[in-house]
Amino acid sequence: MAQGLVARLSASPQDAAPSGPPYAPPVAALGGQPTIGLDVPITAVFLFLFVCGAVSHMTIFQFNRRRGHKFLFSGAMFGFCMARSLTCIMRIVWAFRPTNVSIAIAASILVAAGVVILFLINLLWAQRILRAAHPRPGWHPLLSLAFTALYALLIASLVILIAFTVLSFYTLDPSKRQTAHGLQLYGGTLFAVIAFLPIPIVLAGIIVPHKSRVEKFGSGRFRTKVYILVAAAFLLSLGAWFRIGTSYLPPRPRDNPAWYQSKACFYVFDLGVEVVVIWLYILVRVDRRFHVPDGSKGPGDYSGLVLRTSAQAGSDPAGGEGKTVTRLMTEEEVFDDVPEEEVEQADRAAARVHDAEK
Repeated sequence: MAQGLVARLSASPQDAAPSGPPYAPPVAALGGQPTIGLDVPITAVFLFLFVCGAVSHMTIFQFNRRRGHKFLFSGAMFGFCMARSLTCIMRIVWAFRPTNVSIAIAASILVAAGVVILFLINLLWAQRILRAAHPRPGWHPLLSLAFTALYALLIASLVILIAFTVLSFYTLDPSKRQTAHGLQLYGGTLFAVIAFLPIPIVLAGIIVPHKSRVEKFGSGRFRTKVYILVAAAFLLSLGAWFRIGTSYLPPRPRDNPAWYQSKACFYVFDLGVEVVVIWLYILVRVDRRFHVPDGSKGPGDYSGLVLRTSAQAGSDPAGGEGKTVTRLMTEEEVFDDVPEEEVEQADRAAARVHDAEK
């Protein structure tokens, strides 16, 4: 039904005598065409917030770089803020030049593509939490390969989505527009799934019983990292599922949009949730909380357990090999609420018991 309506709208009188490609879309989109009186002031506020976010993340990145604290995610979030700043600028220009379809294309692509950076960041942090909570399965090659394949699928789908979004502006063929619309639905659905995916990954890392203590990484409590990531993923997935959910509904004519295609919905579920997440990451200092040692490649690298064990083995006068003792964790240790000194004392006690049993 939706594809048939797209075809009928594509052949509507408003496109009967186009001046040439690119062509304005015949259907309504989320946020619609920006206007000077309403959209320009609101977009200018978001532009200011994203520019300030870009400055903050780059300042943090440069400060950490000078200290030898490598955290590339700050640079990635700077890139996202700059992309969103460009999105706001294009929407303001579009408001002053409403008949320029090329500007509309640029604004549409920037709106759809920019948020993928945040999806990737959250997914990588969820992987870190999973590896910290369950080091051996979390670092298993098959699981690492699955995450890599997911990243590749996301990037490839983004390229396809951009290509067919541009195609939809350069053709009046109903079948080609239907194909482009179908691929846009696929891309939006994939983005929504990936936006939500960090939540079940993190919850699985918490709920599944542990056989060893959580490998602490970064600063702050482990449970705080979980709260931050779940809150951010919820906000981003809320926006992503709203966008794709409304896209599955029957298209509406450009001059008669539905309530869920209003400007208010666009600013809340698109730019609004994103600016909240960006500033949340600045205020809670994710560059400290989600940092891991450089060169981490396996279990024990996050907490430095492998290095400590190797050093102890090298200094063992008997030439014994370093051993990792497995023990059940308390609730406090699961959420990293026990001081590091007490955890190390418990590890030494468990090691003594292990040696006595031998």
